[in-house]
Amino acid sequence: MKKPIAPQTEVKRINHLHSLNILDTGSDLDFDRLTEFVANIFCVPIALISLVDTQRQWFKSKVGLEANETSRDISFCGHAILKDEVFIVENALLDDRFSDNPLVVDEPSIRFYAGAPLKTSKGYKIGTLCIIDTQPREFRKQDIEILEKVASDIVSLIEEKAK
Repeated sequence: MKKPIAPQTEVKRINHLHSLNILDTGSDLDFDRLTEFVANIFCVPIALISLVDTQRQWFKSKVGLEANETSRDISFCGHAILKDEVFIVENALLDDRFSDNPLVVDEPSIRFYAGAPLKTSKGYKIGTLCIIDTQPREFRKQDIEILEKVASDIVSLIEEKAK
């Protein structure tokens, strides 16, 4: 398993994330609707709005997962925030970064992951909108575009609520 590294702007990114006052807040119907939408449109058992903090990824909204957070060290989202584009793992069992990851080997038995970075207007990637499946799958260009558009809507919602 390969642990995700911290972005070069990690201190500023974390400060910005905390300034949005969204971590550890209650459920929110606006976010939950978007999470349910992507779970349904992509027919996946798990969809998350994940915010990557210093040591954890915390889920603002979730479908198909009981946990409220997981360690950043084992997170797929920690890798996804290092990219500007959607981060895709079509088969985690065949990917050296994840094949022995506890989230792959044990429950929830991740095989497929696609995460669109949540990039704020200040340019910081604070988390992801991600979808997860227990079966390997392909992700097409139009799928990427849909996930990116919904991620952009989520960022707008986060910034609007932070005002």
